[in-house]
Amino acid sequence: MTINNRYDFVLLFDVKDGNPNGDPDAGNLPRMDPETGHGLVTDVCLKRKVRNFVQLAKGFSTGYDIFVKEKAILNNLIDEAHEQEDVKSKEKGDKTEAARKFMCSKYFDVRTFGAVMSTGKNAGQVRGPVQLTFARSVNQVMPLEYSITRMAVTTEAEAEKQQGDNRTMGRKFTIPYGLYRCHGFISAPLAAQTGFTEDDLKLFWQALISMFEHDRSAARGQMASRKLIVFKHDSTMGNAPAHKLFDMVKAEATTTSPVRDYGQYRITVPSQKDMPQGITIIEML
Repeated sequence: MTINNRYDFVLLFDVKDGNPNGDPDAGNLPRMDPETGHGLVTDVCLKRKVRNFVQLAKGFSTGYDIFVKEKAILNNLIDEAHEQEDVKSKEKGDKTEAARKFMCSKYFDVRTFGAVMSTGKNAGQVRGPVQLTFARSVNQVMPLEYSITRMAVTTEAEAEKQQGDNRTMGRKFTIPYGLYRCHGFISAPLAAQTGFTEDDLKLFWQALISMFEHDRSAARGQMASRKLIVFKHDSTMGNAPAHKLFDMVKAEATTTSPVRDYGQYRITVPSQKDMPQGITIIEML
């Protein structure tokens, strides 16, 4: 069954001695707000990690394939939807809707985040029920740059040029520490349109909690989901504005010196008695 409740949520995650989301147009420097010095992680980056987790957890099982995956040719996957017998049998005007439903049923990320599928044979556009904001660091971050050395070269010509020294220099960018905050929204009416179910929702929460555990790399240092606070509405349309619920969750540094650990933050989460009528707060992490 598709979900019948609206949800809003706050995700807190951190990075230590790593680059959480490099900008390829800026030499892979960590993304930042240049006016405030706060770090940024794009919604696209976080969705990628959710997709990767689902791909690992479900292994492309029925209903849990991933549409936007590495090396995918999207138009070929859309064309595949039009080749299904129940789609081919439709009248011309109904083929797009039938293909859209097939894509939602097959691909977890389509029915979760939505997709534009009109780039080849038309499978329509899907507005996903789950949307995320950019994550922004709670405090300013200080990107650091390091020189690194590889004790090898790639070609013999390069080795001869260095007279056998065979050293290759490079650069690496990290943030000593940053606690990032992301807000998310889940729409029950849009879930009904894509077929986003209660099981899908459970998998999505699991992905937010565990996605960094399966996304390790030398570039990203130590990353972890620290808090997942969910506001469940009693209705499909919602019982309170999302921004008022988000404002009730506080993350504050307990020291004036540079923060280098999650333990140097105080996280304040409201209790159930503080909730507006029709809202249930759930601390999932």
